[in-house]
Amino acid sequence: MQTQSQLTGTPNGPLLNVGENTRKALFIICIGFCLTPFASPAIALLMGLVIAQLTGHPYIHLNHKATHILLQASVAGLGFGMNVHSAIQAGKEGILFTIASITGTLLFGYFIGRWLNIEKKTSYLISAGTAICGGSAIAAISPVIKAEEKQISVALGCVFVLNSIALFLFPVIGHYLNLSQTQFGLWCAIAIHDTSSVVGAASKYGAHALEVATTVKLARALWIVPVSFMSAFIFKNKSKKVSIPYFIILFILAMIANTYIPVVSVISPLVITIAKMGLTLTLFLIGAGLSRKVMLSVGFKPLLQGVVLWMAISVGALYAVIYLA
Repeated sequence: MQTQSQLTGTPNGPLLNVGENTRKALFIICIGFCLTPFASPAIALLMGLVIAQLTGHPYIHLNHKATHILLQASVAGLGFGMNVHSAIQAGKEGILFTIASITGTLLFGYFIGRWLNIEKKTSYLISAGTAICGGSAIAAISPVIKAEEKQISVALGCVFVLNSIALFLFPVIGHYLNLSQTQFGLWCAIAIHDTSSVVGAASKYGAHALEVATTVKLARALWIVPVSFMSAFIFKNKSKKVSIPYFIILFILAMIANTYIPVVSVISPLVITIAKMGLTLTLFLIGAGLSRKVMLSVGFKPLLQGVVLWMAISVGALYAVIYLA
C-alpha cells in the first residue's frame, strides 16, 4: 500500500502531503458538514472533488459500496414524500421521452463508438450509462457483458465527471430558459445520467421538479432489466444473469404508504429529511472518489463519446420538453 508521502508529487496523487490521521479527520469533518442543513448537493459534490484532489479519499476501498447503499436507501426514503396519483401523471408524461431517448442514445452511442474506434464494451457501457441511469446501469450491465475492470472504470469515470458538471449547469440553464418545474424535472430525468445528480439538481429547482424528476428517473431505471437481457444476447453471454433494481420497489411501497396510510404522514417529513441528507452525503462520496487518477484514466476518445452523447440527449430532451411536452 502506498503512503501519502509516496502518492504526493506523482502525476496522479493528491496535491497536499498530509498525514493519514489528518486526512481521515478532514474527511470526517466534511461528512459531518454534509449532514447539516448548510450543505446543498452541489456544495457536497464540490467539497468531495476538492478533497479528492488535495488530500485524497482515505477510505477509497469502501467508497463504491457505501455510495451504492446510501443512494438506494435515500431514494427509497424519498418515496415517503411522493403521492401515487402525481407520480402516475409524471410517469405518463415521461414514458414516450424515456423510450425514445434510451433507444436513440444506445444506437447513437454504437455509431459514435465505431467512428472513434473505441473498444466495444467500453463504448457500450458509456452508452448504457448515458441512456438509462449512469453508474447503476453500468454496474448492472458490466457483469452481463463480462466487462473488465478497466472498461468499467473508464465508463464510470466518464459518467461521474459529466454528472458533476450537470449538477451545477442544469439549474442555471433551467432558470435562464424559465422552465417550469415539470419541464425541468422531465429534462433532468432524461438528460442527467445518475439518479443522485438528478435528485440533487431537481431539489435545487423546486419540490414539484423533484417529484417529477425522481419518478421519471426511477421509471427509466427499470429499463436496466430489458437492456441487460438485450446486452446478454448482443455479447453472447449464455448465463444471462441480470441485476434487478429492487430499491425501486421500496420506493414504490413507500410512495403507496404515504398516499394511503394516514399515520405515515406523521413520520414522512423526518424520513424525507434523512433521505435528502443521505443523497447529499452520496454526492460528497462520489466527488471524493473522482481523483486525478480516475479522471485521467478515462482517456480522450471515451470522454469525447460521453460528451457527444450527453450533449445530444440534453439538447434533444430540452427541445422535447419545451415544444413537445
